[in-house]
Amino acid sequence: MSMDAVFKALADPTRRQLVDNLHARNGQTLNALCKEMGMTRQGVSKHLAILEEANLVVTRRRGREKEHYLNPAPIAEIADRWIGKFEQGRLRALADLKKRLEGPSDE
Repeated sequence: MSMDAVFKALADPTRRQLVDNLHARNGQTLNALCKEMGMTRQGVSKHLAILEEANLVVTRRRGREKEHYLNPAPIAEIADRWIGKFEQGRLRALADLKKRLEGPSDE
């Protein structure tokens, strides 16, 4: 799955709220998500379809209902690819600053 689809899916505040709701309580039905979001079934379904395309949400049938689950893997990939590499430089800079503030060692 492309990161572009994940970024596009997470660009919308309603979809981010759906992700947050599933993070808080995974395995919700469409009806439960509609109540939580205060939206129509059609509206929530459209947003869920985009999240599913981005592989951020997976579904499982349970009887007549479909449960929606958060798939955190694409978000972790973004964190590794985009956030992690920028974080490393900042941590190195903080370590260097700490060394300078501590002064020369007594070796």
